[in-house]
Amino acid sequence: MSTPYPFTAIVGQDDLRLGLLLNAVSPAVGGVLVRGEKGTAKSTAVRALAALMPEVPVVPGCRFSCDPVSPDPACPDGPHAEAAGVSRPARTVELPVGASEDRLVGALDIERALAEGVKAFEPGLLADAHRGILYVDEVNLLHDHLVDLLLDAAAMGASYVEREGVSVRHAARFLLVGTMNPEEGELRPQLLDRFGLTVEVSASRDTDERVEVVRRRLAYDDDPEGFAARWAEEEGVLRERIAAARALLPRVVLGNGVLRQIAATCAAFEVDGMRADIVMARTATALAAWAGREEVTADDVRKAALLALPHRRRRNPFDAPGLDEDKLDQTLDEAGPQDDHDDDDPGPGPDGGDDGGGGGGVPPQADGEDRTPPQGSEGDSPSPAPEGTPDAPGRPAGGEQQPVAAAEPFRTKMLSVPGLGEGAAGRRSRARTEHGRTTGARRPEGALTKLHLAATVQAAAPHQRARGRAGRGLVVRRDDLRQATREGREGNLVLFVVDASGSMAARQRMSAVKGAVLSLLLDAYQRRDKVGLVTFRGKEAEVALPPTSSVDAAAARLESLPTGGRTPLAAGLLKAHDVLRVERLRDPSRRPLLVVVTDGRATGGPEPVALAGRAGRLHRSEGTASVVVDCESGYVRLGLAGELARELGGTAVTLDELRADSIAGLVKDVTAAGRAA
Repeated sequence: MSTPYPFTAIVGQDDLRLGLLLNAVSPAVGGVLVRGEKGTAKSTAVRALAALMPEVPVVPGCRFSCDPVSPDPACPDGPHAEAAGVSRPARTVELPVGASEDRLVGALDIERALAEGVKAFEPGLLADAHRGILYVDEVNLLHDHLVDLLLDAAAMGASYVEREGVSVRHAARFLLVGTMNPEEGELRPQLLDRFGLTVEVSASRDTDERVEVVRRRLAYDDDPEGFAARWAEEEGVLRERIAAARALLPRVVLGNGVLRQIAATCAAFEVDGMRADIVMARTATALAAWAGREEVTADDVRKAALLALPHRRRRNPFDAPGLDEDKLDQTLDEAGPQDDHDDDDPGPGPDGGDDGGGGGGVPPQADGEDRTPPQGSEGDSPSPAPEGTPDAPGRPAGGEQQPVAAAEPFRTKMLSVPGLGEGAAGRRSRARTEHGRTTGARRPEGALTKLHLAATVQAAAPHQRARGRAGRGLVVRRDDLRQATREGREGNLVLFVVDASGSMAARQRMSAVKGAVLSLLLDAYQRRDKVGLVTFRGKEAEVALPPTSSVDAAAARLESLPTGGRTPLAAGLLKAHDVLRVERLRDPSRRPLLVVVTDGRATGGPEPVALAGRAGRLHRSEGTASVVVDCESGYVRLGLAGELARELGGTAVTLDELRADSIAGLVKDVTAAGRAA
């Protein structure tokens, strides 16, 4: 087994280390979510923490790590007779992004359960992590149903495996650590809430600190055992401090004054539910124990808030997590005694050193971030001609204009890809999935995961006499088993092609267009889609955002989108075709949905309208599902967006019809390319 990098040798990352140590002191805190860029010692710190954890006494031979003092009465390997336990180091179990449900929770042998009535259970990663650390790298890329299973087990302290009425339960209490890069997509708010703490990490910009990081890493790579030996004394001191804090924790007093501060803080920041209050109380108690105190102070409450609340604050899904620290200080002062808190100096970390560093690592941010861009001389209203008549045919190309703020987003109608897909689990289009309603049965191609009981009995019934059945039991063979086929929803690649030309440049109009696209992005966020953004104006089109799971990044690019110039519609469609061609090679199972946001006008070059039509037919020939959001306004409408939709083989909706609560038209489904009569 390789020698882990010493925890005490990690340079900087004070908030990350503090969050992990608090969970080591009090696992009831509920784990920690680490957000930040790659290469910032996230994995190194988690693996190093295991070496500091106290050894775990276990029942000899128990696959579920039962405590010999109080074994789990429902343990599948039990009941355990009284026997001396053996000690082993605490485990760090890593959950791969591509893990299956059976690998996570364990697998039940359905064939033996039906034929022999035996609960033959193969433990999964949750059993391996019991009384240790479960580390999930890139937790935001896990399928939703795996995250649900993972966090349910973390909350209940047990894992349940149920297959066709056969149930197995085992204890699963672990320190949950998840890491993620926000640029690759966010977790749903209700899943964020299940992590006790969150910390933000980034690489240091201090030259001396970066030099020390490289120096220590090179020394470790050259001689891991020798490097670890040089830090053995510091590791021993930290290990003893964790043990002392654990022993002190039950004696820590959480007074009524600080409890009122906790409740007032959660109410002031409008967090949902009561989990935040409980996590803050446990974190503040752990902070006091870590500092060697038997009483929680207001400073502990402040640090607990900076660790426990940023990811729970009620916010727009596209806002970065954070707290207004001035508001936090004011709330603490108003809710508690003044002498428990120093406004000017929040004090050092709980140990008086770097480990306490400032709390949370989240930069100050106001609750209501002002998204309005700086205004020029034109003000908030549409400027005079020629911009006042943006829909006039043949309008000359104008210069680039400053970005316009998006209008208020709204709930959109459901847009989906027709047919039945097999892509990643999501919430948009119909697909064959592991979870959903049962639609049929088939022979299993590998391990049986979802038994179709009726089909299995039907397959076994004709052979009972030949198999010598004598009693009531059904004689079942491997060939009789049938896998249930299920239908659920998949996530799609939603590629936005947005017209940013001069014909869209009137401020009020472009604001409405951006509001519509932002609304569709919110919908994509909720339905777990990948998104991409292509814009066209002037003489060319560009990929403003390659396909990504980060809907936040798409919203940021949309916000800064300038407008002006001619309308190279064909270039935008051809650029989208190139993007989709590459994505089909990367992820052939994820079906695309092309959303073109335009008024349908095309200018620049010879026969721009005909060229756009040919580009549209190219998408149609490849079966790309599409929808055109018609942005044409004014009394005189040319219907060019509708013509483009017909060339694409899709459908057109107006901005008003896009609203879920609109009564301007019926609900419109996206028509498959080539399906039009």
